[in-house]
Amino acid sequence: MAGTAVRGRLSWQVAAVAAVTQETDSVRTIALNLPDWPGHRAGQHLDVRLTAEDGYSAERSYSIASADGEPASITVERLDDGEVSPYLTEELRAGDQLEVRGPIGNWFTWGPHDGGPLLLIAGGSGVVPLRAILRHRDRSGSKIPARLLYSSRTLPDVIYRHELDQYGGSAEVRYTLTRSQPPGWGGFSGRVDDAMLGRIAWPASQRPLAFICGPTPFVETVAELLVTRGYPASRVKTERFGGA
Repeated sequence: MAGTAVRGRLSWQVAAVAAVTQETDSVRTIALNLPDWPGHRAGQHLDVRLTAEDGYSAERSYSIASADGEPASITVERLDDGEVSPYLTEELRAGDQLEVRGPIGNWFTWGPHDGGPLLLIAGGSGVVPLRAILRHRDRSGSKIPARLLYSSRTLPDVIYRHELDQYGGSAEVRYTLTRSQPPGWGGFSGRVDDAMLGRIAWPASQRPLAFICGPTPFVETVAELLVTRGYPASRVKTERFGGA
């Protein structure tokens, strides 16, 4: 089964870049062609390794942006002090090659058999695995109710905005903008807090399944608020990201 292996049992393989899509000024989605890919589950991640001509190598882990059954892809945000992300977001082109290892991790995965309702909460590029979950829900024909609350600095920083806005009534997608809001903005403003969760979160009595991904302080704050609201800790799944 995909994802049952741990890093120590996985081998590196060469992936060809099938396509590169610019999501925002600093974010790219990279579609990969992996002939030996065993398949993945929404919410898993993979490792990328870059090796310089002098032999120095750098590895980073990225959430898989695609749903079960889709070709593997990753979405990368450029970090100015990163070792890997500047190359992936500025220099990489279709036809180039990368070393990849995965899929990795089962804790943060979701499938229709896991139930719901689903509460997905993202901070910045933490939306990547949650996008994969939404895509899998849509592709599988699941009718499990789903809500996404996406915290972003500004509207232009929202990743996958066109795709997320297409869900309409099939999944509720709400944004909160923490730095600036455009004129006539009708979404949330500011950081995610208990009052905001009170307007978006499913009642604990419905036994929702929550997935939270983003910077560590964001994830810990939101997870604590949900547990305080009565969500069992076992129903609150978290994933944190760091530098790249």
